[in-house]
Formats: sequence, structure tokens, C-alpha cells
Amino acid sequence: MTPNMKKIVYILSAMALAVSAASCDKYLDVKNVNSQTTYDFGNTEADLQEAVIACYNRIRLEGTFARVGYMHDVVRGDEAWNPQNAWYLPADHLNSPGTIDVTDQWIWRDCYHVVNRCNFVISKIGDNGMIKDSYKYMMGEAKFLRALAYYTLTTYYQTVPKFTDYSQYGSLETIYAANAPQSEILDLIEADLLDAMQLLPTRDKGGEWAKGRATAGAAAGYYARTLMFRHKYSEALTVLKDILNTADGGNEKYGHYDLVADYGTNFMEGVANENNVESLFEVQFMDYGTGGSDEEWTPVNISSNATQGHALEANFGPGNFGGWGDVAMSNWLYNLYKAEKCTDGRLDPRLYWTAATYEAEYDTYTGVATAAYPGGDPRKNEVYQVKITDANKNILRTNNDNGGIPVAKWTSARLGSYASVVTGLHCGINIRLMRYSDVLLRAAECENEINGPGTDAFKWINRVRNRVALANLDESKLNTKDKLFEQIANVERPKEFGLENGRGIDLIRWGFFYNVDRLQQIAEHSRYIFEKYNAEAVDQKPVTTANLAAKGSGAANECTDDSYTTYFVEGHEYFPIFLGTMSANPHVTGNSANKGTSNRSFYEGYTIHPVETLN
Repeated sequence: MTPNMKKIVYILSAMALAVSAASCDKYLDVKNVNSQTTYDFGNTEADLQEAVIACYNRIRLEGTFARVGYMHDVVRGDEAWNPQNAWYLPADHLNSPGTIDVTDQWIWRDCYHVVNRCNFVISKIGDNGMIKDSYKYMMGEAKFLRALAYYTLTTYYQTVPKFTDYSQYGSLETIYAANAPQSEILDLIEADLLDAMQLLPTRDKGGEWAKGRATAGAAAGYYARTLMFRHKYSEALTVLKDILNTADGGNEKYGHYDLVADYGTNFMEGVANENNVESLFEVQFMDYGTGGSDEEWTPVNISSNATQGHALEANFGPGNFGGWGDVAMSNWLYNLYKAEKCTDGRLDPRLYWTAATYEAEYDTYTGVATAAYPGGDPRKNEVYQVKITDANKNILRTNNDNGGIPVAKWTSARLGSYASVVTGLHCGINIRLMRYSDVLLRAAECENEINGPGTDAFKWINRVRNRVALANLDESKLNTKDKLFEQIANVERPKEFGLENGRGIDLIRWGFFYNVDRLQQIAEHSRYIFEKYNAEAVDQKPVTTANLAAKGSGAANECTDDSYTTYFVEGHEYFPIFLGTMSANPHVTGNSANKGTSNRSFYEGYTIHPVETLN
């Protein structure tokens, strides 16, 4: 090869390398749309809409409201007990050591998934684009959902780390945050909800705003709940009156709400029943059989073929029908439903939708028209398509070995959609987190706290009672603030919201864990007859005053120990922070449950109503 030819080859080779390098540089600049980061994503309106949907997705996880997150407050209250003696037992006994994943970690973990995603949306929107309604709505939804997650976190774990900006996740110095005082978390919740009340439209806007998205009404409802947790009754009543419809003396500032005619509609699936006029906010689950096949038990499972259902039915359902036997109704609540008949002599229809029991009266109900049900009373003795009679009623037990009254809410027990409990994340009934009946009873409670028993308080309570054909309250027998409170706290609320999430939170805000008589009262509520299953058992065993006294007597079918006087230590009304979390983050310290310290100071200046005997 001549020198000139060599020179040409060198030049061509250099040019080829230069072109190759330039081409490579250009290739490296191309973004892989399948490997987006948080820096690339969220800069357009379409991106942010997807991110908001991702926030909603996290409230239907196992640790939020698809199973354990919901159930832990149920078993913390006095309306339920744990017949399985495995899952939920530490939560039921209020004595978790802080090492139980299901109690001390999963709820924390999944609620922070909601917080983190909401912070992404809030930080990305910032002050930009807030002129457009679509950006205002997205900001309002993210703030509502963040407040919902923090409301759960602080009412479950008391003191928790506070994250309000997505940039906090950018360094180890800020991501390992310390616990904030509960008062600080409650301040954040109030601020978020106030913003959401201004940013969001009402359900009256229609479309998706009437079909499950967070609205101004949902934010207002949770704002009132937060205020009441802090005993700010005057402020809460103002907000509640803004939610009340005009017929109930409100102004419908946050949209029109009302009670549905049939209480049972609130516990059915399908577009005709869900997101109805009574619902302020509910968690959306796909109707049974319409979701995918992958059960999304953990937050790392982001399958596009997820079942998108919940597992509360498996927790509640009778063992003989395939249920897990985790939670049973307390005998106190069962007896409470049966203690007062409707104006036509029938059982309170809320019993039917709350407990899967045999009641002889239901044999005569089918097709019979009443004032409450002109088209015929829908109640009948059937559970999971099985006709229940006096002869076979013993199959209705939460747990085959330990007995227990099974729960019908959030199940198909009374709906007859299928013939056995659908275990796993498949149940499609939307979980109603706040209903209009709660607004009415909360308004009555606030009015009583401020002014004592009066016309408005009785009017709002009677609205809820009359829906199920119960007579108006006798005002002469509830003529003091303490007596009316007793009626609201231990009759009206448990019968309307029996086995729904929130009773444990109520017991905390009312101070029942810090009053000797109240603690004894909820202990008696929670005791049950522990009777081994056998083929000769003939009936549910209601706990009466007489056999409550038999606790520890050694008598047959004596009452069990209760959680509140046997295991409870002050401070354990909250669940402990997981020890693994504190080990991973040295800035997180234990709460009152970890330390076994009392929270009596929280109630300084607050009224804890004494126990009243109701006639």
C-alpha cells in the first residue's frame, strides 16, 4: 500500500469513527419511554392524570382498605372479636409487641405508598397551571387522599413521620424523618382537607365526580371527622351543616346528599347501588368476576391483570361456607339489634345486613309489603344461596371450632351472588368509608356537646332511625347531655355502623380507654361465649348480664376474658410502630404503645361522659 493510500485509509477511518461517535451520542439522547423516571414523568397534564389514578390505586391495597387496614379498627373496637386465634389477635387484644407484620407494618407501609404518590402529584403541580380547573381538581384529589392516609396513620399509630414534598425522598438526610407529634399531623390533615374543600367540585357536577372521585363533600366530611377527633365541636357542626341537605336544615354547600330508601343498598355492588346519594366517599372495587386473576397482595405487585377486589368477605364469612373465620360480631351488638323492634313489630333491618344469622321472623318476610318496603320486604333466611332453617342454623358460625356470629357486611352472604365465600381479593362491593347517615349522627353529637339535647339533635337522629322504621326517640328519657351522648355512642352509632371501620377511632376520641367505668363497659360489650363447635349446639349464645358475671367461674360456656381489662395497658389504644421500621430509621422513635406510656394528657380539658343507664 502506497503512503498516499495509507493516508486516505486513515482519513476515512477517522471520519467513520467520528460519524459513529456522533450517531452514538444521538442514540444516547433518546429516552426509553418504558424506563421513565420521576424526573421525566409528570410534566404534562396527561401524566398527572395517570399519577392521580395511581394515588387512588393505593387505597385499595391490603394495608389500606382491602383487608388488614380496614379490619384492624374493627377488631380494636367492642363490636367484634377474633375467633380464629391467629390473625388479628394482637390487634384484638391491643397488646401487639411491635413485631407483627400484619398489625405493625403493613398498614404503615401501604398508607405511606398513598402519601408518597400524592406528594409526587402535589409537588409536580406546585403553583403551575392552577388557573386551569383540571389542575385544581388534581391537586384537590391528591390533598384529600394524602389527608385520608394521614388520618389513618395518626389514628392507628399516633405519632408518624410527616412528608409533604416529593423532594424529601431525594436524600438520606430527609427521607429518614423523625416522628411528628400527633397534633402536627392533625394540623396537616386539616390544612389538606380545607384546601381540597376549595379545590374540588361537588358530586353535583356529575360524571366521574358522582361516580367515585374525591369531591368537596368527601373532603368536608373528613374535615368534620378530624375536628371532632380534637373535640372542636362548634367548628365541626358548622361544616356538617354545610353538608346537610336543605330538608335537614343544611345548605348543601358541598353537594346534595340524602339517605337511600333501603339501608341494604349501601352494602351491594353494581352501578345501581354504589356511589349512591348517601355516599360521601367509597373505595372503588371492580364487581365480582370483572377483574383480572392476579391477586395484588403486596404493593410491589403492579400487575395490569390484578383482581381489583377486596378480601373483607374472607375475613367475615362463615367457616362452613369457606370463610377464614377471622372476625365475629360481639354478642352485645347482636343483642342491641334485637332489643328494639320497628314500628310494625319487625326486627331492625340493619341486623339482616350486618349479621348472617337465622331469625325465625325472616321466614315470613319475603314478598310481604310493609310501610318501609312497599314492594315487599327483601329479607329471607338464606345465606350464600342456602336456605337456613331452625334445623340447620348451626352452620352459621364464623369459625367451625370456636363458633362466633358471622358478619354479612361487605359480603355476598345476603346477596346470593355466589354459593360460597370468595376468598382472596375478589369481592367487588365498594367499601363505603363515609355515608350521609354519619353526617346526621355527627351533627347530632356536636349539637348535644354544644347545647345539650334539643330539637335539631333529635331531628337528625330520628332521620336515621326512621329510615329503618324505628320510632322517634322519647325526648323525655334523654333529657341530659350525658344521656343523649350514651344513646348516640352506644345505641345509634353501633346499630347504624356495626362492624364498619371507625368504632375503634370513636372509642379513642371519646376517651373510653381513660375512664374506669367506660373501660369496664366496653369490656362487657366485647365478651362472648366461647363454645366449641359441636353438632348438638342449638343456638347462638347471647351474652346476658347474668352470664357475663360467670366469667372465670368455671361454669360451662362461661364468658371469655375481654381485651380491655385483661390485656389492655394505657397507650395501647394505638398500635405500636414496627420495630423493624425503627431499626431501619434511627430517627423514628416509638409511640405510646411501644413505650407503654399513658395518653391521659390528651384528654385534659375534654369531657369524658360518665356511663348512663338508658331506659
